[in-house]
Amino acid sequence: MGTLERQKLKDKERVVIKIGSSSLTHPHSGDINLQKIEKLVRIISDLKGEGKDVVLVSSGAIAAGRQALHHPKPTSLAQKQAFAAIGQARLMMVYQKLFAEYNQHAAQILMTKDTMINDSSRYNAQNTFDELLKLGVVPIVNENDTVSTYEIQFGDNDTLSAIVASLIGADLLVLLSDIDGLFTDDPHTNPN
Repeated sequence: MGTLERQKLKDKERVVIKIGSSSLTHPHSGDINLQKIEKLVRIISDLKGEGKDVVLVSSGAIAAGRQALHHPKPTSLAQKQAFAAIGQARLMMVYQKLFAEYNQHAAQILMTKDTMINDSSRYNAQNTFDELLKLGVVPIVNENDTVSTYEIQFGDNDTLSAIVASLIGADLLVLLSDIDGLFTDDPHTNPN
């Protein structure tokens, strides 16, 4: 992160950073890229050192599960959910280890769309975020892919990160992605 980017962040107190699977994995193998994750953790730790509250919305659970099982890409919803169940724990283990090296603590928050639809669940989630941030912890958020089905999915972690940013009153939302800009549809599948 350069000097100009740091200046823009100077007056931001609460930041949500979203990182997509393609930004966390090796392009050819699809395996988790530890160097990229370590760099992300270092940057977040620096932001924490500047007194910022930081929440990370992280994809990558399915990729981590696939890598752990030495399996090709999942083809069914059940496979994706199983890979996510395996991979979420492995991904959090990586985050916990790397954050600990920078004397930081990370916590896992798994959400479903129902969390935001239900008033009581939304209130509880907000309280959890507030308390974790008061404690100086970096909440790491992902959709609970193991129980989410098509009808209750956020759609993607871009949407989830925007919802989290609104829920916690973030000053800034940073989307780290392989997509250049904001689109109304997936530019990989829709040329328009």
